[in-house]
Amino acid sequence: MTGKQMKKIPCTLMRGGTSKGVFLLADSLPKDTQQRDELILAIMGSGHALQIDGIGGGSPQTSKVAIISSSTHPDADIDYLFAQVSITERIVDTAPNCGNILCAVGSFAIEKGLVPITGKTTTVRIRNVNTNTFVNSTVQTPDGHVDYDGDTEIASVPGHAAAVALTFLNACGTKTGKLLPTGHAIDTIEGIDVSCIDMAMPVVLIDAPQLNKTGYETAEQLESDTEFMQKLETIRIKAGAVMGLGDVSKKVIPKPILISPAIHGGTINVRYFMPHKCHGALAVTGAIAIATSTIVPNSITQQYVHSVDMKNIAIEHLSGKFDVSLNQQGNSPEELQASIIRTARKLFEGDVYVP
Repeated sequence: MTGKQMKKIPCTLMRGGTSKGVFLLADSLPKDTQQRDELILAIMGSGHALQIDGIGGGSPQTSKVAIISSSTHPDADIDYLFAQVSITERIVDTAPNCGNILCAVGSFAIEKGLVPITGKTTTVRIRNVNTNTFVNSTVQTPDGHVDYDGDTEIASVPGHAAAVALTFLNACGTKTGKLLPTGHAIDTIEGIDVSCIDMAMPVVLIDAPQLNKTGYETAEQLESDTEFMQKLETIRIKAGAVMGLGDVSKKVIPKPILISPAIHGGTINVRYFMPHKCHGALAVTGAIAIATSTIVPNSITQQYVHSVDMKNIAIEHLSGKFDVSLNQQGNSPEELQASIIRTARKLFEGDVYVP
């Protein structure tokens, strides 16, 4: 009996910000969405806690896929489709964006010849297909190639690397069309006051003391409190409904975030959930939503923020600080832009094999 030959798919493994993911060219994947998702699940080894039969990392921060292609949109050079791949379940979720993986998209596109190098730095215009939002990524390209080496350090990533500058051009209302999807700065869900905000990522911001938490707990302390985690999920699901996102029980949005006062000189302190595990640092899109909440009148966040420097909003989290700069282009929330500095690195390039 002759065995079936395995499929060989070109792939690159990259770190973007505090996440790690598999980068694939859209041309290497089936056009049919169901067939594409089945192939991605096989590549990652999903359905097993360790993703032992694939190249997934067994963590939500490392079970991510970026699908890249040239863009037909006049305002973009490339299209980026993000997929959050479940570890133990066979689910590929393309509803959210991932700003950390986005940090490596520009570098990947340049290296694959989708965008020409323009000088010491090259700006790649990215359309995020998940949310139909546009981001400019400025990559270090001295000497005619992508340079990953540099002096920029970010929390929760060892060492240092070249800076990648990201500017989110139209991140307001990415999934709901509104900065405040419910029409209110504060809603009461399960007897708890929350702020539902959609800026780069739909989130539900929760005052930590109202859930009997300080907001300074470790991830392990929070995740081991079963009653708390169940309450958090109940609030998240009900927030998703009132935000117009429908039944979010099988989705990763909105993200629940605990808010408490900053204690290390920052603007605000947070614990960010993905949504069922506490992030060891902070998602890029989540950071933009949190930063925006500091300037939303009467939001949950504003009770702890007495003055805001929009150019330097420092969000304290489990492993350090995340800096966000906001720029108000006009009078409406739709004209609010957010900029951050992150890093990325190419880890491996080759072929991945699947049955």
